Amino acid sequence: MKESTKKVFRLHGWRVDRAIHNYLYFVFYDVYVKAALFATKAMVALFKRVEAAKYIPKFIFDRYHAKVLSRGDVVKILDLDETVMLGPDTTQRIVPYEHANKIVLREPAHLAVMDCPCKLETKDPCRPIASCIAVGRPVVDFWMEHCGKYNVRRITREEALEIIDEHRRTGHINQAFFKVATGGGMGVLCNCCPRCCVSMKATALAQRIRGAQDIRMYSPSGYKVERDMEKCRLCGACAEACHFGAIEVAGGERTYHPERCYGCELCVERCENGALSLAYEDSAEGFMPLDMDLAKKILG
Repeated sequence: MKESTKKVFRLHGWRVDRAIHNYLYFVFYDVYVKAALFATKAMVALFKRVEAAKYIPKFIFDRYHAKVLSRGDVVKILDLDETVMLGPDTTQRIVPYEHANKIVLREPAHLAVMDCPCKLETKDPCRPIASCIAVGRPVVDFWMEHCGKYNVRRITREEALEIIDEHRRTGHINQAFFKVATGGGMGVLCNCCPRCCVSMKATALAQRIRGAQDIRMYSPSGYKVERDMEKCRLCGACAEACHFGAIEVAGGERTYHPERCYGCELCVERCENGALSLAYEDSAEGFMPLDMDLAKKILG
């Protein structure tokens, strides 16, 4: 048994079922996401008119989900040079799910990238294919020993940021993924778009079920977008960049729907006039960003 496999089993202790799930999840990554999307489509086709069916995606999404990140939050994760372990009791506002809500990054300076399983299962996917980034041990070690077929390779912080920026320029958002079967914490940063990403597709499908409109596989970043009206030229670039319909520009007016906004920051980056910025307002009811400085200050 390879050393990284032993670490997976030690991580899960007596929950051998989760260790096996962890192993299969990464070794057969492409098959796993393909099967998950197929199962979601079948469930929606069969039960979308049955309101009780909404508890099926909720059960799954509570155990496998993502947190949308701003570019600034990604940079702070990539800048980490020491292990971070927060939650799960204190992290509900950052990762608002019942399970898999620990912010755990062991030796985060270790980074690797490999081909995205969602893109591998998409006809004519976005490029480049290599867009899933592992942060920290034991995920990096496991990928290096088991995921050669996905063209895995170690990368530096600078290379990781280049991959992030290349994808953001083509309209990809960043998500940190959490999964019960990988220890209940994060460890993978992805570059996602609605056309390729299985988590975004699964959310859109699940919300077709009666009464499931508020169920989602990924949570907002915690930021909202503010506008400097003096700088805004109503060019519409922000509306074109938004995947969530949070901004509309029509008839010489701009409408912002904060309840739809995921705070991904793409609209801010697309505004050539610098009229937009991200803002975070701390409140007991609102989401907190996965800002490592803020998280360690408030939750550490």
